[in-house]
Amino acid sequence: MQPSDGRPGESCPALACVRAAVAQAGGWLPFDRFMALALYAPQVGYYASGARVFGQGPQDGSDFVTAAELTPFFGATLARQVAQALMATGTAAVWEFGAGNGTLAEQLLQALPQLGCGDVHYHIIEVSAALRARQQQRLRPWGARVHWHERWPERLDGVVLGNEVLDAMPVQLLHRRGGVWYERGVVWDEAAQALAWCDRPTALRPPCAIDGEHDYLTEIHPQAEAFVRTLAQRLRRGAVLWLDYGFPEHEYYHPQRAQGTLMCHRAHRADDDPLREVGAKDITAHVNFTGIALAAQEAGLEVLGYTSQGRFLLNTGLLDVLQQAPLPQRAMALKLVHEHEMGELFKALMLAPPACATGWVPLGFAQGDRTHTL
Repeated sequence: MQPSDGRPGESCPALACVRAAVAQAGGWLPFDRFMALALYAPQVGYYASGARVFGQGPQDGSDFVTAAELTPFFGATLARQVAQALMATGTAAVWEFGAGNGTLAEQLLQALPQLGCGDVHYHIIEVSAALRARQQQRLRPWGARVHWHERWPERLDGVVLGNEVLDAMPVQLLHRRGGVWYERGVVWDEAAQALAWCDRPTALRPPCAIDGEHDYLTEIHPQAEAFVRTLAQRLRRGAVLWLDYGFPEHEYYHPQRAQGTLMCHRAHRADDDPLREVGAKDITAHVNFTGIALAAQEAGLEVLGYTSQGRFLLNTGLLDVLQQAPLPQRAMALKLVHEHEMGELFKALMLAPPACATGWVPLGFAQGDRTHTL
């Protein structure tokens, strides 16, 4: 058992929530349950507390930047793909999961009318009351065209979007030590008065064999995969577009990636200790896009394309959108496509029901499609 260096005080409500869950679970809490509480516990979890988490830098009190917060040209370019998908699938609604401050929704609602989609209704599925209030304030100019849902409907039609959503879904941690696989969980170390790691033997395994005999820490993503399966079951017509950072499976579980991908963010600084400052920082893991694609296919969707975010945005016309932009704004937007910035680490994956998967090629994957690498 290894205590975390941080010792948050008892005044931390998220820590108190986790401690109660550890005790209720018999002293050991699997990491996915800990991550769910740290991020989403009502009123005290990171996304539920009302803190400003999305922004452009620590000076505005935020913790990390998303593509939409970085530049309005992200949404203006993405709108081209959304408009094409709406027309190709014969639908008139956009569904966004995890809309943050409402920045991407605002950009799309501004751009879509210029692309022939002025009658589109925008639906946001948001579990955080604090974020929902922020979105409602920002999107007030669009009135009744924007709708909020705390949970998704039994059936939906339209283009579904998720920008940096899958990476925030709770993961399970697996640790190979001395040739034996363990599931990593969280306990309370009474002597240290801190949360600590504790491994238990498990029958769980990564989806592919990890070459070598060295110790190896990684994540598996049953919640994200279950989420995609449920979405597939409810989507009647339309398409799904995920944009997030991650890898195909053979890269995700590379033998040299022995410390996994788990990362925390606060004040635009990253660290790898989720047991410190519980509820005060973001916790993420990179996406295994192969697992997401397979889960979608098993549930009846087809893969329309998979590529890097950089290639996706270039295909959808980012450079055209930037032609009239001032030089500083162009430089900021190009961070979306540069390989050493967001262009390569972030990927785009598009899915659709079989009835909506033929007769068109999505703009974002017309060149440089990497579906064969999944």
